[in-house]
Amino acid sequence: MITTGNLAIPLLLMLLACYMELFALQRWRGIVIVWRDTVFNLNSGHVILWVCRGFEVIGYAWVLQHVSVHWVSQLPLVAQWLFGCLAWDFCFYWMHRLHHKFSFLWSIHGIHHEGEHFNLSLGIRNSWYSSLSNFPFIVGLAVLGLPVEIFVVVSSMHYTVQFYNHNGWVKRSGFLERLMVTPAYHRVHHGMNAVYVDKNFGGTFQFWDFLFGTHQYELPNEPIRYGVTQPTPSNNPFWVNTLPFLKGLGIGHSLQIGRIEDKFPSGWMARAGFVLFLVVVFYVWIEPAWLLDWMDVSRYWARWVFVALITAGTIAVGAATDGRRWGMWLWLLIMAALVWFLITVIGSNGFENGRYIGVVFALSLLLFIHALECLYLLLSLNLRKGER
Repeated sequence: MITTGNLAIPLLLMLLACYMELFALQRWRGIVIVWRDTVFNLNSGHVILWVCRGFEVIGYAWVLQHVSVHWVSQLPLVAQWLFGCLAWDFCFYWMHRLHHKFSFLWSIHGIHHEGEHFNLSLGIRNSWYSSLSNFPFIVGLAVLGLPVEIFVVVSSMHYTVQFYNHNGWVKRSGFLERLMVTPAYHRVHHGMNAVYVDKNFGGTFQFWDFLFGTHQYELPNEPIRYGVTQPTPSNNPFWVNTLPFLKGLGIGHSLQIGRIEDKFPSGWMARAGFVLFLVVVFYVWIEPAWLLDWMDVSRYWARWVFVALITAGTIAVGAATDGRRWGMWLWLLIMAALVWFLITVIGSNGFENGRYIGVVFALSLLLFIHALECLYLLLSLNLRKGER
């Protein structure tokens, strides 16, 4: 049975890969890591993105059951998988291209392009609402009868390829450069240079770009400049996900938001992003249990409390990386609430059969240690302020 819980280990490996690549880029390539940007990459979507991804799969399954013509499901199994791989990538190409064309869709997808440093963490940087805006482009697969199991596996495989294609370590990928979307090929897509804008929309295969006239290799005399011309001046996920919509409605232009001076060290930013992402991995791991055995319907509220805590955590850490002290205080309070929640709500149910005891204890201890670090930093700032 395919569940979101099956994705916890791949998510953990993604997190470790991001930090290992950043360490390698800094250690052996001499690249300065901008942790404020990196932490936002890791924290931009989080659980709200996962909730929307759940709605996407649920909606797909409903259409498959009630509207589908079941053409694909009648094909041999190998043909179903082959169709799924090609058709999903075809849908992704047009979804991606139209998200660049229409301002409403760009207000969602543009968050991904605001990243100014090309590394694996950029592959995680997405809008809260990206799964919802993607749905109209893939629902046709359900109408045609592509089984939901194949849809989930194929889409996960394609997203894994796209995660790899954001790495900043690999320069060239040999013979794959002429067939597959590679890091070298996808870097062009993130360029804000005029010659690179609106090029290379393919997700896994290059031939869609050749077929529809959007192909472009990197030019030797045109170094890639990453980012967008008017980025949102904040690392707070709430503003970055909300402000483009407000501006689209003609409001929000006068809002005074933005970054202030760095108050917290880059090492703290790296650790805060790591800890928060581990909490998300834990949520994904236990998510099937909310609906199955130890969490009955009468306590279903606990799932949404967990979602709310992690969502508030993304905002708090984002505000702290913007240099706002209230973000650090809020993150401190949220960590205390998370420790209480893990031990009293999840632990009290999981301790009975020992299922979660080790992970709950380790995660609670990590949160406690990180909370002590935050408290020390805040007290140090207050002391320095008093000395002035």
